[in-house]
Amino acid sequence: MTAPAPLRVTALYHFTRFPDPAALRGPLLGVCTAQRVKGTLLLAREGINGTIAGSAAAIDAVLAHIRTLPGCADLVSKDSHAETPPFLRMKVRLKREIVTMGEPDIDPLAGTGHYVKPADWNALIDRPDTVVIDTRNDYEVRVGTFAGAIDPQTHSFSDFPAWFRAHREELAGKTIAMFCTGGIRCEKSTAFLKAEGIEDVHHLQGGILKYLEEVPPEQSRWHGECFVFDQRVSVGHGLALGTHSLCHACRMPVSAEERASPLYEEGVSCPACHDTRDAAQRAGYAERHRQVQLAEARGAAHVGAQIETAPKR
Repeated sequence: MTAPAPLRVTALYHFTRFPDPAALRGPLLGVCTAQRVKGTLLLAREGINGTIAGSAAAIDAVLAHIRTLPGCADLVSKDSHAETPPFLRMKVRLKREIVTMGEPDIDPLAGTGHYVKPADWNALIDRPDTVVIDTRNDYEVRVGTFAGAIDPQTHSFSDFPAWFRAHREELAGKTIAMFCTGGIRCEKSTAFLKAEGIEDVHHLQGGILKYLEEVPPEQSRWHGECFVFDQRVSVGHGLALGTHSLCHACRMPVSAEERASPLYEEGVSCPACHDTRDAAQRAGYAERHRQVQLAEARGAAHVGAQIETAPKR
């Protein structure tokens, strides 16, 4: 029997101006549903963002529809593959922002930092006068980051403006190189820094995912794996499946070393959350995990197994 073709996993975002994003939601969801595509897409007045998975033909059909939306003809997407479905359902959501920064006056369409191709990134961050900033959240940084990068230790992207303002004097006059998973957070963070008066700002075009796809491991400055917002949890060089899993109690990534800890129990707790959950909570998680395993044994999906995706790229 011929093995089924791997699923195509497509990450995309595009800043444009949608006068009425609510009017776009129904037709977009209809195309995704008809094509049996799963994942999450966000629509806002500032554009579209998300990750979807399905057959190659199905993804092509959805992308063709998206490119008919106002200002989206030049939309660029990034592909990887998965052997098992990384999403269990399809959601098209309306949002205030397609990536939440909480700075309503920041408009990436008015200007962002300089784009740096993955092939040129090493030369930039190797320069002694370059300050490299990881714009992702603290739990993402723990999975992997570029050597020497500053970790702002933010819990959410909306914390980044306050972090910058607290460190403005240290960054003034520096060459700033910023990066994130797929590029969208850097569109806003570099636009924000420019609005705050920092001019020499650069960001990694296509994000970490494009770097891991294109730069050979022997030339890489990347350490660890890259957290992704689906059931793969993390990927490595060549976008190969990583070694992290997800704690279904606290939704944090868990490394192989952490899974060897006595505080780790699959589906119930990990070293990061074990001491913050009481016995009743852990019992509830254990029952949910049991139901998930029963559903898997029947070949059915169980909502308790799903990773809630947040398509920040």
